[in-house]
Amino acid sequence: MRTASLFLLILAGCASEPVVRTPQDSAHGEPAIVKATDDFEVSGNGSNPAWSKTDWIALHRRPKGELPYEARFKILYSKTGLYLLMDGTDQKLTTTGRADFENLWEEDVYEAFFWPDPSEPLYFEYEISPMNAELPILVPNNGGAFMGWRPWHYENDRKTRKATVVTGGPKEPGAAVKGWSAEFFIPYVLLRGLKSSPPKSGMRWRANFYRVDHDDKKTTQWDWARVGPSFHEYQNFGVLIFE
Repeated sequence: MRTASLFLLILAGCASEPVVRTPQDSAHGEPAIVKATDDFEVSGNGSNPAWSKTDWIALHRRPKGELPYEARFKILYSKTGLYLLMDGTDQKLTTTGRADFENLWEEDVYEAFFWPDPSEPLYFEYEISPMNAELPILVPNNGGAFMGWRPWHYENDRKTRKATVVTGGPKEPGAAVKGWSAEFFIPYVLLRGLKSSPPKSGMRWRANFYRVDHDDKKTTQWDWARVGPSFHEYQNFGVLIFE
């Protein structure tokens, strides 16, 4: 997590009114400041200059993880949607090239969870594989009993924009590599019906970000806000503050 001094430097550079932290924010770790941007096209590797506005945020290896890789993310928001850039080191693409909406978490994957309104247990989950397959679902979580619902009319302005890039090797299942990154855009119209969406300056959302890697029959996971056995422990999600 970011240190308190780094957090103060970020706030000093914000053009909007200073953000006041709440006791609830502190209970879930250091909040992430989400800076505003104009819309742009994703490339998979964060080549757009917009990404220079914000810093990398580290994901942390979860207990029992053995693989020595690093993972990190950046996040921005525009008038039309959310932008995510996720990146990590790797040695092998452990993926069979599964298609969209399949069980991507059983292979190498990045994941992002957004819980805009803590008054109801309903959040959006997004997964993306090295082969650029995706899993976007809306998750109602009733005391740990949950099931994802696929988007309806998932096309045109309701569809995500996404791209992945592999470094140090070919973009193919089983390839030896040095790492891979994913860049994706989630339009607010896809989240229509969720309270507190779209976000406005000063708003707080709860969220979490994950990575799963399965090299050499060893599964290692990373998270931003620490959760227990399940990635769906939304009460433990971190805090996003929109600039």
